[in-house]
Amino acid sequence: MAKHLAVVNREAVVDIFSGKKKIEGRFSQIRIAPFGKVSAGDIVLIKIGGKEIVGQFIVDRVIYFDHPTNEEVIEIKKKYGRGLSLPATFWLEREKINYATLMFIKSVTKFIVAPDFPKKDLRGWVVI
Repeated sequence: MAKHLAVVNREAVVDIFSGKKKIEGRFSQIRIAPFGKVSAGDIVLIKIGGKEIVGQFIVDRVIYFDHPTNEEVIEIKKKYGRGLSLPATFWLEREKINYATLMFIKSVTKFIVAPDFPKKDLRGWVVI
């Protein structure tokens, strides 16, 4: 079981804690974490960009897409769009997706006291 740090926006944090967001998705043009790095049972710490770590979740299962076709991207939107809880403009802003990681969220915990993690770079995902 590995630990990860995911940097997300405030709206996504609200959706995760409310249960609206059931899948954390990461999409990229190059092969970067979490693609190929996260597994079922891993712990993901949730950090608001520029702020503190506010909680964590356990990964229930993971689906990877390596260079998905346009049809597969459409299928991801249809099948997982609601669980991903992404803004309406998300898919319009992503012309080309080469790598996709879908992590199904379970056991969300909100922290009362934020653990200290000295992250100062721009990465949106860190394997701890």
